[in-house]
Amino acid sequence: MQKNLSLLAGCFVLAFSTGAVAQTTWDLPSAYPASNFHVENLNTFIKDVESLSGGKLKITLHNNASLYKAPEIKRAVQGNQAQIGEILLTNYANEDPVYALDGLPFLATGYPASFKLYQAQKPYLEKKLASQGMMLLYAVAWPPQGIFANKELNKVEDLKGLKWRAYSPVTAKIAELVGAQPVTVQQAELAQAMATGVIDSYMSSASTGYDTKTYEYIKKWYDTQAWLPKNAIIVNKKAYDALDPATQEALKKAGAQAEERGWKLSEEKNKWYQQELTKNGLQIITPTPELQSGMTKVGERMVDEWLERSGADGKAMVEAYRKM
Repeated sequence: MQKNLSLLAGCFVLAFSTGAVAQTTWDLPSAYPASNFHVENLNTFIKDVESLSGGKLKITLHNNASLYKAPEIKRAVQGNQAQIGEILLTNYANEDPVYALDGLPFLATGYPASFKLYQAQKPYLEKKLASQGMMLLYAVAWPPQGIFANKELNKVEDLKGLKWRAYSPVTAKIAELVGAQPVTVQQAELAQAMATGVIDSYMSSASTGYDTKTYEYIKKWYDTQAWLPKNAIIVNKKAYDALDPATQEALKKAGAQAEERGWKLSEEKNKWYQQELTKNGLQIITPTPELQSGMTKVGERMVDEWLERSGADGKAMVEAYRKM
């Protein structure tokens, strides 16, 4: 009897151990709050991964920079401290020109153009990430970028002297070219920076304006439609290779679904975000021709400088985009 009980106990332990080993758990850091549409999309993606993998892969989301701050996430995934993560590509523009492409002002405005730019950029982005031990799972654009400021802006010169939030090398470069004072502030600290007067202006989407309650501090948003930067979901290649083939396919399928859903959601939510900002007292302003022209010239200069830095690959990406 005792022998049978021991045998049963051993079988139970073996079964439990096998079940525990069968499920792989990953951490996914994101810099954005629960209200953000990217995070909404991530939550659906995570559920899809668990469902499609039959429970073999479970991903835990750590949003609002609770695990890593935005600029730290790529390094964490590269080092396998986090197996999967969400990054804003333009945060890494100083690392390689390919990460800067979708942040260049007025190169691609609007969703159709931005998606074409993504198709031109994607092979080079995948190649760069692969060289760093990572892979691209999917990417989704933010809504178009405009300028938040309390000051009346009629021309580019009116931006001079503003305390400008710089969250990436691209936005810091814009500040330099328009004569504003760049101050590095990530999204998780943005509300505090506005409340304490550390910044009084920044360039971002209506989504960021809504998530950070910018309307409590800044009352004007100039809808310049400057660019649509992308968030990318990246995966550590060794962690991916450790999955069985069926789980790999489940992850890729969930990623493809998240990409398609995310682009649609971005466009749909852009209208909703603007409506909510207006309800909360923020004035959405169509830029004057002088301001729009001046910002376009800033963008042209940045594209020219980027092409000089990026060499043959950069030229190939832009040419491919312009032929689409």
